[in-house]
Amino acid sequence: MPESQPLPYAGIRVVEFTHMVMGPTCGLLLADLGAEVIKVEPLEGDNTRRLLGSGSGFFPTFNRNKKSIALDLKTPGGVEAALRLVATADIVSENFKPGTMKKLGLDYEALAKLNPRLIYVSHKGFLPGPYDHRTALDEVVQMMGGLAYMTGRAGDPLRAGTSVNDIMGGMFGAIGAMAALRQRELTGKGCEVQSALFENNVFLVAQHMMQFAATGKAADPMPSRISAWAVYDVFTVKDGEQIFLAAVSDKQWAIFCKAFGLEEMLADPRLKSNNDRVNAREWMMPILRSHLAGYSAAELSAVFEKNELPFAPITKPQELFDDPHLNATGGLAPVRMNDGHMAKVPLMPFTLDGERPGIRLQPPRIGEHTGELLREVGYSDEEIAAFEARQAGVAG
Repeated sequence: MPESQPLPYAGIRVVEFTHMVMGPTCGLLLADLGAEVIKVEPLEGDNTRRLLGSGSGFFPTFNRNKKSIALDLKTPGGVEAALRLVATADIVSENFKPGTMKKLGLDYEALAKLNPRLIYVSHKGFLPGPYDHRTALDEVVQMMGGLAYMTGRAGDPLRAGTSVNDIMGGMFGAIGAMAALRQRELTGKGCEVQSALFENNVFLVAQHMMQFAATGKAADPMPSRISAWAVYDVFTVKDGEQIFLAAVSDKQWAIFCKAFGLEEMLADPRLKSNNDRVNAREWMMPILRSHLAGYSAAELSAVFEKNELPFAPITKPQELFDDPHLNATGGLAPVRMNDGHMAKVPLMPFTLDGERPGIRLQPPRIGEHTGELLREVGYSDEEIAAFEARQAGVAG
């Protein structure tokens, strides 16, 4: 967006009590769109900062454009500071176990009395109901919600290769907050928004549920499904390379056959329509695989791109840092990692006036903005110094 034009949520203050992925994603979306997002962390910092393996990139991915205040919420002074912050907020966001915020006096019922215009977003495993006492994880709800079944081969349920429910659940929390802001414009009152992993997962598999409702036949897992399209597969080609190739209409089938000298197949009455070709896959696909096996992935890519046919190289996540399209379009931006070195991170997958919302603030250091924020809510320099000394003593 032009620098002179404010971001959509500029002037909105969000205080988030979040960790891991789901809650931070909600704050990330609002922060990228201009909100001032204040991350309340324990004195030792969000545990996400210290994760290894698959979690080692969580903090820099989901916490840009935020400020950090470090508070010990187990002490009256820490809770008092949090309450002063909340009194200035438009939105509070949290994703702790049910009951945690109530014990701290930071639940919606308590905070709505303090600030009736407050919008309170809770990110949970389940919406209120018989399951809401259970501890949920992305993998838990993928298994119980049909997604792992659909992703894996028959008899081998497999979680999706990313935190789909955590990320999308956080997005729906943000969408709920956006809707609540609009509702507040109409009513003058805030409200509670709830988003949940399980219900998000069910939304994702709705298409498979509705396939059964429409046809009376259960959806097969993706690896064994009967595709709606005849040519829609990964092909192993020259030197063992792999590439996804597709021809999803009769017009594309004709272009594909002509491009690769398959006029006999194009003329075969058994392969006239897409549905004919779906029914003929058992004998048709081995012929196509054999015919294309001598081409390199690059050669096939060139032919498919020239003829405007769908194709995709099989790309590993780390290879995306060098993707020419992402780099040419500004889809990756410099971000500070937990150890201080700079890397590149994907930005939001949309533009406003042709620009991707960018990084205004690097992921904060633990408590980086504590003094500044306490001063804003009425603490004097002497009180801040005493407050931080008390917290340091408690931490020690």
